[in-house]
Amino acid sequence: MTDSNAMWGGRFADRPDEVMEAINASIGFDRRMARQDVEASRAHAAMLAATGVISGSDAEAIREGLLTVLSEIEGGTFAYSTALEDIHMNVEARLKELIGEPAGRLHTGRSRNDQVATDFRLWVRDHVDLAVTALDKLIDALVGQAEAGADWPMPGFTHLQVAQPVTWGHHMLAYAEMFDRDRGRLRDARARMNESPLGAAALAGTGFPIDREMTAEALGFDRPCANSLDAVSDRDFALEFLAAASICAMHLSRLAEELVVWSSAQFRFVRLSDRWSTGSSIMPQKRNPDAAELLRAKVGRIVGANVALLTVMKGLPLAYSKDMQEDKEQVFDAADSLLLGLAAMEGMVRDMTANRDALAAAAATGFSTATDLADWLVRELGLPFREAHHVTGALVAKAEARGLDLPDLTLVEMQDAHPGITQAVYGVLGVENSVASRTSYGGTAPDQVRAQVERWRAR
Repeated sequence: MTDSNAMWGGRFADRPDEVMEAINASIGFDRRMARQDVEASRAHAAMLAATGVISGSDAEAIREGLLTVLSEIEGGTFAYSTALEDIHMNVEARLKELIGEPAGRLHTGRSRNDQVATDFRLWVRDHVDLAVTALDKLIDALVGQAEAGADWPMPGFTHLQVAQPVTWGHHMLAYAEMFDRDRGRLRDARARMNESPLGAAALAGTGFPIDREMTAEALGFDRPCANSLDAVSDRDFALEFLAAASICAMHLSRLAEELVVWSSAQFRFVRLSDRWSTGSSIMPQKRNPDAAELLRAKVGRIVGANVALLTVMKGLPLAYSKDMQEDKEQVFDAADSLLLGLAAMEGMVRDMTANRDALAAAAATGFSTATDLADWLVRELGLPFREAHHVTGALVAKAEARGLDLPDLTLVEMQDAHPGITQAVYGVLGVENSVASRTSYGGTAPDQVRAQVERWRAR
């Protein structure tokens, strides 16, 4: 027998085919879990010694050997072997080279099934924490923009048509709310995944007197998984991370789309800094929002990973199947894409400059205060809203036919639509007055925006 199956080859007389080795090996990607694998092995060895399953001297040799292995991995000198299939066998083989016979006792009371489930949970948990931290920074950047532009009018859109004036600060805080929910989903996922599979062994537990509470605590888990079958076959934690990442990526993509549109010459709402723009090889005037465009595309990779893993898992019977080896590349790529996207968006938002004049000018177009006029007719003249809507619509049609905006109509022209209209109506047709009037909780009035900024700062 060669080293290609030295860890499990007692049952076999011949080595695997080269193609079998290639399809079976995962070391090309699961080496990313090396730190988690060493961490879990150290906790397992300490527990085996504490329960008397292995001697203290063997446990100490294993501990020291694993530290050396980790040092080699982090220093870039560790020699990975495809023949040894995965990160678990690579670490164990190197440990045996370092300390000899005691290395063979490390695997007592566990299987690669619970080992990989533990490593993978630890890896995903670590990356959930990184994503939450990245979201903290992005939300802070959005709140900063909101604070600076709490009273800057801009057009609010529905159907990408001018609807009503809002404020820049209000628009920025809308995304802060979205990303805060993303942060909450990730934290919820973390709480559910924080159970330790270690000690579930292959699928049925073990007869050795292990202490699963001890290893769970050592690894920062809240508790051991309560069912050994579930522990080794569950990938819900990865799917839930991918689901939360997909929703977050969708939010990133929506904001990226707005940045692409807003930075165009037709809108001129924002200017992205040089750090987040690129030029053209042929057109010297160009400032391309490539970072936003690339970020907008990342959602495809992340949602694709979610669908891919759902497809892998949907037909698997309990407990472990080798199909599950296809879980990690999807999750690794999605996590990388999410963290890169969050960092890029934070940088763009923090550095971008809003064009206050262009925002205000656009806010005053497209009959954006038509709803304010209808509300005034209801409030001041006592008209039913449907009648006020009809009167306002007639005035909009008249202004549009003449190439004017509502405030440009004369009082006489206003009174042609309804004789009760007075000069006071012009007080509600200004954009500044419009946004200032939206004082309901969560509204766009500058005082409301500033109150929300204070709420965010307090959090």
